[in-house]
Amino acid sequence: MPGQVTFTIDGKECKAQEGQTIVEAARANGIYVPTLCYSKYVENPVGACRSCTVKINGNNGAACINRVQEGMNIQVYTRQLEDMRKAIIEALFVEGNHFCPACEKSGDCELQAAAYRYRIMAPRFPYRFPSRHIDFSPKHLVLEHSRCILCQRCVRKIRTEDGKKVFAYHHRGAKGTVEIDPEIARTMPEELAREAADICPVGCINFKGKGFDRPIGTRKYDKEP
Repeated sequence: MPGQVTFTIDGKECKAQEGQTIVEAARANGIYVPTLCYSKYVENPVGACRSCTVKINGNNGAACINRVQEGMNIQVYTRQLEDMRKAIIEALFVEGNHFCPACEKSGDCELQAAAYRYRIMAPRFPYRFPSRHIDFSPKHLVLEHSRCILCQRCVRKIRTEDGKKVFAYHHRGAKGTVEIDPEIARTMPEELAREAADICPVGCINFKGKGFDRPIGTRKYDKEP
C-alpha cells in the first residue's frame, strides 16, 4: 500500500503510515507505549519526559518524536526499559509535591495512573519537598507549581485567538518553571481556561471553583491504570 512502512515492535511485524511517530504507529497496532508529555491533542511533540523511551535499532530514543521507517526494529518492553520508565516516574514524584489524596486531579491524573501501572509504593530516590508558589492571580485558574512536571503541554497547546502563547517556560534546570502570561491570565476566557486545565496531565492547572465533580470509582483511571 502506498505510503506504508513495515517494521517490528518486540518481534511483532507491524505496518503504519510513513511519517507517523513510533507512539502513534505502535498504538495503531494495538501496542501501548507509556507517555506523559505526549498528547494526541498537542502538535509538535518535544520528548520532554522520556517516559516513552524505546530501543530503535539498538539505540535509546523517545517514541513520541522519532518516526517509523521501513525495516525499523523497535523494542518497547524490556526489563531495562521498564525499569528506566519506573525510575523516571519515581523521580517526578520526589522532585515535586504530589499528595494524591488531596489533589483535585486524583483519579484523572496521568502521573498517578503511571505510578499505579508500575506499582510504585516507595520511590528509590529521596524526596526534595521543594517550596514552590501557588498562583491565584489568573481570573479562572489556580496554578499549583509544586505539581508541575514540566511536560510543556500547556506551552505548546494553549493560545489566544490571535495566536499568542498563554504559558511559557522560565529559567533552566532545577529552577525551571512554567508560568502564565500575567496580562492574559487576567482576561482569558473561561473556555480557554478549561482547555488549559484539561490538557494538563497532573494537578498543576486547576479551574477555580471546581473540586471533585465525579465520585471515586467513576474517574478515568480508578479501575485501570
